[in-house]
Amino acid sequence: MALSVPPGHGKSYIAIKFSQWAYGQDVNNQIISVSYNEKQSTKFARGVRDGIMERSSSPTELTVYDIFPHVKIKRGDASVEAWSLEGRYMSYLATSFNATLTGNRGNIGIIDDPVKDHYEAFNEEALQTKYEWYNDTFLSRMVEGAIQIVIQTRWSTKDLIGRLLARFPDEWYELVLPACLDEKKEEMLCPELMSFERYMSLKNGDTSLPIFLANYQQECIDVQGRLYKNLKLYSDVPRDKQGDPAFDEIIAYIDTADQGNDYLCCIVSGVYKGELYILDVYYTKEGMEVTEPDTAKMLYRNKVNVAKFESNNGGRGFARNVERLLWENHKTKKVAVEWFHQSKKKITRIMVASTFVMEHVYFPEDWEVRFKEFAAAILSFQREGKNKKDDAPDTLTGLVEMVGSQKASIKLFKGGL
Repeated sequence: MALSVPPGHGKSYIAIKFSQWAYGQDVNNQIISVSYNEKQSTKFARGVRDGIMERSSSPTELTVYDIFPHVKIKRGDASVEAWSLEGRYMSYLATSFNATLTGNRGNIGIIDDPVKDHYEAFNEEALQTKYEWYNDTFLSRMVEGAIQIVIQTRWSTKDLIGRLLARFPDEWYELVLPACLDEKKEEMLCPELMSFERYMSLKNGDTSLPIFLANYQQECIDVQGRLYKNLKLYSDVPRDKQGDPAFDEIIAYIDTADQGNDYLCCIVSGVYKGELYILDVYYTKEGMEVTEPDTAKMLYRNKVNVAKFESNNGGRGFARNVERLLWENHKTKKVAVEWFHQSKKKITRIMVASTFVMEHVYFPEDWEVRFKEFAAAILSFQREGKNKKDDAPDTLTGLVEMVGSQKASIKLFKGGL
């Protein structure tokens, strides 16, 4: 289960009470809880343990013991981070993303607030490290059929919940609880915990709006500020009366890798009445010994009419090799290979072309699965900086510019960008 809850609305409290209830259902349950650091994990574990040990001081006060008297902490085995119930071994273990789980197994795993703050949310390396820890360490300690619960404030589409939902959409149940349910009606999730007046005060205060919306409305920062929104999808390409694709032409734009950590990006599109239908994408960090023959094969396979290569940083040589391989490997000269030096500012071009992309470029319905890395690069590209990579949107922009230079009717691109 993935549970997204605003600050101050009882994320940890819910998980603590659930843990105590789980032991009431079966004292054989083994719980492993994970927090972003040791201090938080210790606090969480203490809350579960102390709640079980607590005894009521008045007839009107109910404790865990009053409801589940058979749930008792084993004497001499009640340290804060790891403890057992009577007659059991290792009932509870609290840890953090910096620790190991060697020797411990659990049938219930709870991850509480894996992202510390917005600084970490913008740190792709930190998010990747935690996801790797989840896969390599946490999952290895979960027994078959274990229950997993992730509770957090949503920050990024690349945070743990975002990655799990993208990878296993049918296996995770997502519950999103925004602090404000309806601003017009002044309807709050829990007015006792946050009034509408306080909500609006915070919204209009010194906190930046993206951070506020991530905290209280569970709107990921990278979704709020991303450049490309509401991209158009297609289930089938335009076809003629005979059922064949009705494209005016098929074009490709290729941006070769400038440096070792850059991506080569090649996008093939069918052009129909000035609209672009993305047919194929090649997005990789492989070396030229792989990408040159692969690019030639892709152009041949998609029956490309015109392929345009950026000649910057070795692109011209790459283009000429692809042209040669088209003949040597596929015996075709039907692909018109062109290259040119791109002198215009990359970011300006991307920004100007973005409106056309959203209005006139169509992506396959399954493009986020078929072209996974490319889709992630497009959908996470931010309007206001913080973009480490721009190879994918730069190539998409180049593809659009090809149509603009060929179709005088598209006034936005008349004369170039």
